[in-house]
Amino acid sequence: MAAPGPQPPLRMPYFDLLLLHLETGKAGQEVIERAFGRHVHWGYWPDPAAATNDATDYGKAAERLAAEVIAAGRISDGTTVLDVGCGFGGTLAILNEQFKNMTLAGINIDQRQIARARAKVTPRDGNRLSFLAGTAVQLPLADASCDTVLAVEAIFHFPDRARFFREVQRVLKPGGRLAISDFLPPHGMLPWLWPKFRSPAYGVCDLRYSLPRYRRLARDAGLRPVVERDINANTLPTHDFVKTLYPFVVQYGWWVRFETRIMGWISRQRLLRYSILAFEK
Repeated sequence: MAAPGPQPPLRMPYFDLLLLHLETGKAGQEVIERAFGRHVHWGYWPDPAAATNDATDYGKAAERLAAEVIAAGRISDGTTVLDVGCGFGGTLAILNEQFKNMTLAGINIDQRQIARARAKVTPRDGNRLSFLAGTAVQLPLADASCDTVLAVEAIFHFPDRARFFREVQRVLKPGGRLAISDFLPPHGMLPWLWPKFRSPAYGVCDLRYSLPRYRRLARDAGLRPVVERDINANTLPTHDFVKTLYPFVVQYGWWVRFETRIMGWISRQRLLRYSILAFEK
């Protein structure tokens, strides 16, 4: 793998908060560890009514969401997988535990997340595992070297989706897959959505990619859609759990509560629809 070039300045406030609790023993550390110590993304509940709204339940739901994206990637023993925006390494940890003789790599622009992933995930069963600092628009793999590329709830942070899709097409082997999860708006809303914006809680985001726009993006990059799953209803208990964390973040400003409440309302109105998509070369 090629060495990554210089990385842009990073500002991801929600990771600042999580790492503050995880690494410095702040109040709520145990709760944050159980909920987000391995995965930093939404949860998936096969039966949303069965959600118990506690940290252990949420951690299991986040594990299930990563597993759903993995399933869309059609992964098997002995394959090469790249996780882009790998966070704390939870998705690769699942692959490392369930498959053997794998070549697994995670990239992230945040050195702190890379450091935690390296400390938490150890290769087993003949697997090779690496975590690298890198960017989604310059993937550190050779042409046609990868069976599956994953991006679990990270693509809306990437600086240029079109460049990312072209990079994915370059590194995938013929028949290889890209599997992602993202928040998709109804296509008719696109003219009314803000351009790429900086959220006080979540950093720079771009939520302007509807399902038809993803289809065009894939076609232009030489990929074809093979999985399109709306799992919005299965993710809604996420918003109820996040409300229980307010006492741990109240000192960081009203914007944390405001943005999470707005996101919950938008999701319940299906103005953003949490979806799993996969594309094949």
